[in-house]
Amino acid sequence: MKIKEKELEETLQELKALVGQLGATLRFEKGNFKGGYCILHDSKVIVINRMANQQRKVMILSAALKELGVDKMYLSPKIREVIDEMAEVN
Repeated sequence: MKIKEKELEETLQELKALVGQLGATLRFEKGNFKGGYCILHDSKVIVINRMANQQRKVMILSAALKELGVDKMYLSPKIREVIDEMAEVN
């Protein structure tokens, strides 16, 4: 799935909002890594390389949300499609 450039920021903001609903923390850090979901001191944390482009951030965040379990949550059809397709690509 290719998201149009102008829709990337909006999609990223919607995905970020889901992180809080799932009780996780989202961190954008600098380093030599891609990012993903992990558990740190009993806390759910999603870490994304801040140097990644918007498309990559959406892909990493989608895969992490899929891993956290958004299957039983209500999501707009657009966001559900983004998560399902981007998580597979990652």
